[in-house]
Amino acid sequence: MDISIKSFDQLNTTELYDLLRLRSEVFVVEQDCVYQDVDGKDQKAMHILGHEGDQLAAYTRVFKAGDYFDMASIGRVVVSPQHRRKDYGKEIMKASMEFAFLPDRQAGAKAKQPIKISAQVYLKKFYEDLGFEETGKRYLEDGIPHMEMVANPE
Repeated sequence: MDISIKSFDQLNTTELYDLLRLRSEVFVVEQDCVYQDVDGKDQKAMHILGHEGDQLAAYTRVFKAGDYFDMASIGRVVVSPQHRRKDYGKEIMKASMEFAFLPDRQAGAKAKQPIKISAQVYLKKFYEDLGFEETGKRYLEDGIPHMEMVANPE
């Protein structure tokens, strides 16, 4: 899988269409969850795209501290149904974490920073295997059980 990192303005129309289609296919249709995916936050995010050939196989979006949570964060973690069971979820998350851990030089930070996520509860082990720890807060988000998790840089 080839991974690229782009700001919203760097995405071409095909990439934007593909990532919105994939998010809708999984989060709205497959998970049967009616919610507003196009939430006005994509413009602030960095987009991590994993392609297999010309197909978008995996995707996340990354926010710097203060843009979504008080810490850097990763969201909209998704793997295309056609590309599952290839460890692309771990691969896209590792690339996203590497990027998100980077110090926010614009804010004057010099050390790597922690990452906070809002994770679906059923994916707890997946995220724990990547170094995230549950902070103890569980809640419903769009009718799906979620939990707050944090990973600290090593």
